[in-house]
Amino acid sequence: MAVAESGARSASRAASQPAWLQNVNPAAVLIAVVVVIMPAIASSFVLTQIFGWAYMLGTIALSLMFLAGYGGMVSLAQMTIAGFAGYVVAILGVNGVPGGMGWPWWLAVPAALALSMIVGAVVGALAVRTEGVYTIMITLAIAAAFYYFTNENYAIFNGHTGIDGIPTPAFLGVDWHAAIPFYYLTLAIAVLCWLAVSYVARAPFGLALQGIRDNPRRMAALGFNVYAHRVAAYVFAALIAALGGILLVWSYGEIAPGTVSVSAAIDILIIAVVGGIGDPIGAFIGALIYAVLKTFALDVLVAFGLDGNRFRLLIGLGFLAIVFFSPDGVIGLWARWRNRLRAPRAQKIGDGHG
Repeated sequence: MAVAESGARSASRAASQPAWLQNVNPAAVLIAVVVVIMPAIASSFVLTQIFGWAYMLGTIALSLMFLAGYGGMVSLAQMTIAGFAGYVVAILGVNGVPGGMGWPWWLAVPAALALSMIVGAVVGALAVRTEGVYTIMITLAIAAAFYYFTNENYAIFNGHTGIDGIPTPAFLGVDWHAAIPFYYLTLAIAVLCWLAVSYVARAPFGLALQGIRDNPRRMAALGFNVYAHRVAAYVFAALIAALGGILLVWSYGEIAPGTVSVSAAIDILIIAVVGGIGDPIGAFIGALIYAVLKTFALDVLVAFGLDGNRFRLLIGLGFLAIVFFSPDGVIGLWARWRNRLRAPRAQKIGDGHG
């Protein structure tokens, strides 16, 4: 009886709260507060090499998550598009090699975003004609082709040396290359992209895209242009990936073919799958796990007397462990753990009512 009365009081308190407050997740609020005050409690190394890097890679992985989670299209060309945007900013803007055009960042960045969306449309037009593993293979082929093109082309991309001397813009009186300003810049872009994907997923376009993912023939019969929706999804994903690629270039002040290598493209897939391909926040969770592993895996291996150069083995084992126990990533693990905690409580309340 006491349990039933307690449950009734809790339900009454929840009903008396404003609607927006009832939807607030306390864990999400706590994480948001920690993320915002992170510069006050973390070193510059942690801000840039772990969290800043996680935000940038997470933004690129978010573009893959959007295509795969809402469109059912697994693309390995997202890092390629991110790298393309970085190369455009490097070539059109100020750099340390001969041939830079010296455009200001506020012209180079919009040009990079626009050209990246065009490239995304071309990649999408090719990829959406295939399904399943063939989509993965054609986007992987595009990624490999662009890597070899940048590696062997010296006139435009400066070959395997790449382009360096790329400055981070200074505007609003702030040096955005400094650790704390750049941390907040990457955080702001990551949040904006996450909000954009979350909004589009609930918008008519996103709902139609999910319907096409589940049953393209039925959606076509209802009058939806399946081909156009899928290509448009690639264009939107290209915009998000391009933002992440530009941040990467500003962070390191350089870009080289290694940025767009096949292994880098696969890393983005790993990040998206580890975090959880079905939820936008999963891309950033996977990116944070990846950043921590890649930063400290070498030290862990050396501490156990193993070859530090095999840090990718540790990353791969972590990836296999997560996928084995939870095909839907860390997000899936969290959901199952939360449901297990709620089940006994719900049963107690039900028994009390009975």
